[in-house]
Amino acid sequence: MDPKLSPEEVETFTAELARLREEHRDLDSAIDALERVGSINQIQVQRLKKRKLYLKDRIAQIEDALTPDIIA
Repeated sequence: MDPKLSPEEVETFTAELARLREEHRDLDSAIDALERVGSINQIQVQRLKKRKLYLKDRIAQIEDALTPDIIA
């Protein structure tokens, strides 16, 4: 955890992280379901995949903010 973050910020980041991870899992399931149906809308799938990538990046940013820097 970054020593500059207040306990409230840590709590906020942790809650957002949980929400983003859940949305990421939901998108993964939705993409799989659309691809299994057969008659898939490629534009819709691409949009879902872009959103999923955004979520992955945001999750990484929050994890970095919550993880302490280790001086080696």
